Amino acid sequence: MSLGAAPVLELRGITKSYLSGDVRTPVLHGIDLTVQRGDYLALMGSSGSGKSTLMNLMGLLDRCDSGQLLLQGRDVSQLSATEHATLRNREIGFVFQSFNLLKRMSVLENVALPLIYGGRSRSEAKARAQTLLEAVGLGALAKRMPNQLSGGQQQRVAIARSLANEAPLLLADEPTGNLDTQTTVEVLAVLEKLNREQGLTIVLVTHEPDVALHAKRLVRLKDGRVAFDGLPSEQAHA
Repeated sequence: MSLGAAPVLELRGITKSYLSGDVRTPVLHGIDLTVQRGDYLALMGSSGSGKSTLMNLMGLLDRCDSGQLLLQGRDVSQLSATEHATLRNREIGFVFQSFNLLKRMSVLENVALPLIYGGRSRSEAKARAQTLLEAVGLGALAKRMPNQLSGGQQQRVAIARSLANEAPLLLADEPTGNLDTQTTVEVLAVLEKLNREQGLTIVLVTHEPDVALHAKRLVRLKDGRVAFDGLPSEQAHA
């Protein structure tokens, strides 16, 4: 990272509420949060704390009521839905609890698809997809179909796919929620390697303290406010 480079994400005084009929329910109350390049941040909080709402705002899937959200130094708070969609495709990779792989496509084709949508030729997209699969330890399984893989392998394919367009930010929403303990360890090892060796910036939402301990930094939300921001070892099990 060059000196003076903007943070990947910066949230300034972010508020968000939801309207149901005539009732407005505040969810986020002035969130200030900076995600630097190379951060590996775990986001925790009990049900109703606002962590899912905050994740949706970070991923440009929703918009805040007030405040500023800067993506790589650019205020994107008030951009149109179309502009948000363009930025999501280019700047943000997503990994979800459900793997969202296309069952009728091979592993390689699943990873190559975002590249083809982005305008790459099929040959170029497949070459890049193969490289990404090798990065997550699945290069030898490129021709298999998703139903021929274990849950952990499918999640690693999803991680490879999220990296296809070389987005600087990966948002992982409960990526180990459907996995057993050993498979969870394997998937987290992939994320740690990507963060350590490639400098990938990761924000991981989890309700599991043991998962949060794998991150470099923990942010805990409570009642729509940041209650803790520091080392996971200090708070993960609190």
